[in-house]
Amino acid sequence: MIGALQAGMLDSPYSLTEVRVLFELAHAERMETGELRGLLGLDAGYLSRILARFEGDGLVTRERSAADARKQLVGLTPAGADVFAALDRRSSEEIAALLGGLPEADQERLVAGMAAIRRLLGGGKAGAPYVIRPPRTGDLGWVVYRHGALYSAEYGWGTEFEQLVARIVSDLDFSRDAGWIAEVDGERAGCVFCVRQDDTTAKLRMLLVEPSARGLGIGRRLVDECLRHARAEGFKRIELWTRDSLTSARRIYQAAGFELDSQEKGMENGVEVTEQMWSREL
Repeated sequence: MIGALQAGMLDSPYSLTEVRVLFELAHAERMETGELRGLLGLDAGYLSRILARFEGDGLVTRERSAADARKQLVGLTPAGADVFAALDRRSSEEIAALLGGLPEADQERLVAGMAAIRRLLGGGKAGAPYVIRPPRTGDLGWVVYRHGALYSAEYGWGTEFEQLVARIVSDLDFSRDAGWIAEVDGERAGCVFCVRQDDTTAKLRMLLVEPSARGLGIGRRLVDECLRHARAEGFKRIELWTRDSLTSARRIYQAAGFELDSQEKGMENGVEVTEQMWSREL
C-alpha cells in the first residue's frame, strides 16, 4: 500500500488532491487558476479553498494577471517549493521501498504493464503515458547511439557529432552531474543531462526525444527536471548549446525562459549549421 487514500498523503497534512495541485504548480512555476481548475477537473469553489489554505500556510502567492485583470495567477513560494520537494522525495522513497524487492527485469515488466493499461484505457497517443527516471546501466550507450543515428538521419550530421556526444557522455560524473531517461511503454524515448560547469553555473546537455514520442510533452518535462535539479543544487545560472535547425528544442528552451546569448556559423559533416548558446538565470 502506498497511502494514497489516507487523509494526509505521505504523512503530510495535505490530501491527494492538494498534493496534486502542488505538483502542477511546481512544474509550471506560475499558472492561471482557470487553467489549473480545468487541468485537474476541480470545482472552482473547491480549488479556491485549497489555494486559500496554501496561502495561509505560506505555500503560494496569488496575483491578478497583468494581461487580463479578470484572471488570477498562482505560484509556489520558496516555502511551497520546499514542501513539494520534501513530498516528492518521500514519494520516491516509498516507491523505491515498494519496488526494491523486485528484480530489475520484473520492475521493467511492471512499468510496461502499467503503461499498456493506461494506453489502452486512454485511447491514443495524446494520452500516452511516459516515465522519467534516472539513468541506469546501458542507458549511456543508448544516448550516444541515438544521438548519432537520429541526427544523421534527420540532419545529415556524421560520425564527428556522434564522437562529440560520446566525449560528453564519457566526462559525466554522477557525483556532481545528473541525468534523466524518458520511457514510453518500457522503451527509451528521450534523455537530458544537467552537468556542472562551475560553482554557480550548470549546463543542460543532450536533450533528445524519439520521433515516435514527440508531441507527448516529454521534452518540456525533461527540461523542467533539469531546471528543478539545478535550482536544488544551488546553481544560479544554466546554459545550453544547440543549433538553430533544432526548432522544436528551441521552442521548448524559449518556453522554459532561456534566451539566446550568441550564435555563429559552423560546419558538420559538410552541412552548414548555426551554433547557438542560450542561458537563463535560476
